[in-house]
Amino acid sequence: MTPPKIITPRGAIIQTKGGRAKLEWNTTFQRWQGNFSAAQRFVDSEVLRLSEPYIPLLTSMLIKSGILGTNIGSGVVEWIAPYAKAQYFSKRKPGSQTGPLRGPQWFERMKRVHRNRIVAGARRIAGRGGV
Repeated sequence: MTPPKIITPRGAIIQTKGGRAKLEWNTTFQRWQGNFSAAQRFVDSEVLRLSEPYIPLLTSMLIKSGILGTNIGSGVVEWIAPYAKAQYFSKRKPGSQTGPLRGPQWFERMKRVHRNRIVAGARRIAGRGGV
């Protein structure tokens, strides 16, 4: 039976003949890691920027809570206003006096329109080419 092996772009964990686990780092990954971090920062900032026209607007507090609640590059975009969840899952239809796109489920609706653009930009930055 072949010993278990876990392989990722960063390296591999290999079980030796003696039964111990050995970690082998991929020395070329360090070069790519900066590209992946830059791509993640791009995705996070694009999600915030492109979601803005879809977010319900009264005082712009909800929009600004996304900027405050997101650590760009972390991979987590979060609107932290206390009422964000209620607004996001509201049953009302999109559209208001402040914009025809504004309403609930803003991330999902933005993603339907802009997903390919965000993915293509992230791939370009990560060095993986276009879509």
